[in-house]
Amino acid sequence: MTTSPAAQPLPDNPWEKWGWAFAAIWLVFLAFPITAVLDSGVPVAAQVAALLCIAGFAVANVLGYSHHRSTWLCLGVMVLLALATLPVIGIGVISYAPYLAILSALELPSPAWKWAVGFWAAFPLLSLLDIDDFPTFFFLMLWPIMIGGVMLRIFGEREQLAYAARGEHAIVAERERVARDVHDVLGHSLTALSVKAELAARLIDLDPARAKEELESIQATARQALAEVRATVGGLRAGNLEAELAAAPRVLADAGVTTRVEGSVADTDPRHRALLAWVLREAVTNVVRHARARSVVIELGPGGIAVTDDGAGCDGPEGNGLRGMRERVAGAGGTLSLAPASPGTRVEVALP
Repeated sequence: MTTSPAAQPLPDNPWEKWGWAFAAIWLVFLAFPITAVLDSGVPVAAQVAALLCIAGFAVANVLGYSHHRSTWLCLGVMVLLALATLPVIGIGVISYAPYLAILSALELPSPAWKWAVGFWAAFPLLSLLDIDDFPTFFFLMLWPIMIGGVMLRIFGEREQLAYAARGEHAIVAERERVARDVHDVLGHSLTALSVKAELAARLIDLDPARAKEELESIQATARQALAEVRATVGGLRAGNLEAELAAAPRVLADAGVTTRVEGSVADTDPRHRALLAWVLREAVTNVVRHARARSVVIELGPGGIAVTDDGAGCDGPEGNGLRGMRERVAGAGGTLSLAPASPGTRVEVALP
């Protein structure tokens, strides 16, 4: 049994599962504030306290990528721990900005993440003040890292939109497929039932035995139609060219139409036989419904199929059946042509 795209769960956000690994890899750049603490010359107790703050900052950063943790809480803890190291490393606290910006970009909801990233991105500008002989070019090294986090967020959102669009397209395509299949199945079966019922009504007084046979055939056709509709809705039905080729002369004969078949199933391309079965079914249904023909010629070959009748010809707009047939053929890379046959109509399908 096939599963509708709408029933399939959305893929998990990779940041919820592996974000901690991403965060852990980048902790290597905390070497800068650690080095700054060790070179600060402050008392050992202050250095130990600062290093503990950096360790807490690292833990909070990793936890911030876990979906069961509050990102806002982790950001708040990181800010407090970073500020706690300010008396020791001074302007070097700028080195924490990329961690805050990337966590905000990847984990905060929209549109809050944009404002948060913009706020953190402004901190490297403090390096332009030349405080504590801090290199003024430092912000140039931090901004590309922050931009990378923003790009990851944007690409992730675009991917989710693309996935949702593909899911909606799949749903629409499946609905169209079921609509075409149900139309073809019911159209053909109901047409056959109508023809057989009319024939049975005419024979009920003239030939009761033959009328009984037609009524039994109506029962069999109705059961088959019900089974085909169920299979079609389940996505399990595929056209059978041999079965359709055998059924077509019987359906046409019930409508008083003679049939001549040129070629055989063996002459057709095996890749397209299911499609040709649908085409033949719809063409025969149209002949019985609309053509008022006396004879039909069915031609089978490696290039496709043609159904020609000597009926009233084709006029007016295309119906759902013909439109569905054309869509099926186009989906297989083929073409469908509908042309006068003098008299009648010729439906020809050419496939690659």
